[in-house]
Amino acid sequence: MELHGNYNQSITVKKRILSSKDDLWNLISKPGYLNLVHPFCKNNNVINWNSDNHKDELTYHNNLKYIRSFVKWNKKKGYELIIGEKNKKKSLVKWNISLVKNKTYLSITVYPYFMNQYPKIISFLPYLIYIKPMLKSYLNSVLLGINWYLQTKKPVSKNQFGKHKWFS
Repeated sequence: MELHGNYNQSITVKKRILSSKDDLWNLISKPGYLNLVHPFCKNNNVINWNSDNHKDELTYHNNLKYIRSFVKWNKKKGYELIIGEKNKKKSLVKWNISLVKNKTYLSITVYPYFMNQYPKIISFLPYLIYIKPMLKSYLNSVLLGINWYLQTKKPVSKNQFGKHKWFS
């Protein structure tokens, strides 16, 4: 699994999740859970899901397929994964559960490979104007979906929180 770029630019979205830390962990560590919570997920197929190896395939509504290979698994705290199309560049993603004043939060940080091969002076504006807002919108929808499912126990519907140019 090859990483591309220096991963010095990241996008983080953090939201309060109206559930216990344990319930949140039990959901996001469950095989195939994206089928329940992800508004742009057409299908989330498990490739391997055991104590020391987690890997799945995420197919978006636009039929784009990404492989998620988990590289760090911190029980009840979060995980890190590499995501991208098969045999193409990958992005690093960190999921982190935290408690602040007895309130549960989940943050997702993406270190995108987009434009990492270009000097910062060239990539800064496209990153700031296009990539960052698009990824923030995407991450916000995923976090809203997780909170929705934990609150209602009903699966998120297609594009429930709005369409996304890259994945709908």
